[in-house]
Amino acid sequence: MKTAARPENESDRLAALHEYRILGTKPEQSYDDITTIASETCQTPIALLSLVDADRQWFKSRVGLDVEETPRDWSFCAHAILSSEPLIVPDAHCDQRFKDNPLVAGEPGIRLYAGFPLQNDEDHRIGTLCVIDRRPRDLNPAQCKVMEALARQAVSFLELRKRSIRLLDAVCQMESKGGMISTCSYCRKAKDDRGQWLHLDQYLSQHTNLNFSHGICDACMETHFPEVVDLWNQQGHRPGGADES
Repeated sequence: MKTAARPENESDRLAALHEYRILGTKPEQSYDDITTIASETCQTPIALLSLVDADRQWFKSRVGLDVEETPRDWSFCAHAILSSEPLIVPDAHCDQRFKDNPLVAGEPGIRLYAGFPLQNDEDHRIGTLCVIDRRPRDLNPAQCKVMEALARQAVSFLELRKRSIRLLDAVCQMESKGGMISTCSYCRKAKDDRGQWLHLDQYLSQHTNLNFSHGICDACMETHFPEVVDLWNQQGHRPGGADES
């Protein structure tokens, strides 16, 4: 059995994984739907949403398998996260990397393994969506296409979870300060912990995980850009404020 190498960005990858705060959480329907569809699409008895931690792979969702985790040294998924391309092993008995693996020689008796990396926007591959069969075989192109789409959907759910956590952290942080922000009565800037006065969006960006886009409201357009408003009126076109970014 060949143990998978560690990714070059392993410390950053683990930090990214832990940001989701999902390891050890209870089953959730959204993830269970993904593994169910994967199993049905690929006609495999086992489908897993596997997250590769420092010394284990933990299954957020699983079909056809009772255990919640296995050692990382046994993990096919630890090999799969080394590349952005899917890892498909048609027959693990004939693959030098895996033929002596306890998961091949014993239960669940892996023959086919097909793992599709869960890669976030920062190019961290935190785990895989994988399907497993107890007989040697392959996946067809249509099945691979569905698996790739399901893997992207799983990452979208994880990113949504992370954003929700950051928003909750921001709210808790604001509440821990008594919900009070010191603002200037005239320019509405906010004073930070170092005594610096910042625009409110700058302050919130630094003290929370909120992001802002900017535009120009109708009133400010009329005050600061009256010639543009006149042109809009002449053309009979008056958008509801101007978005910048």
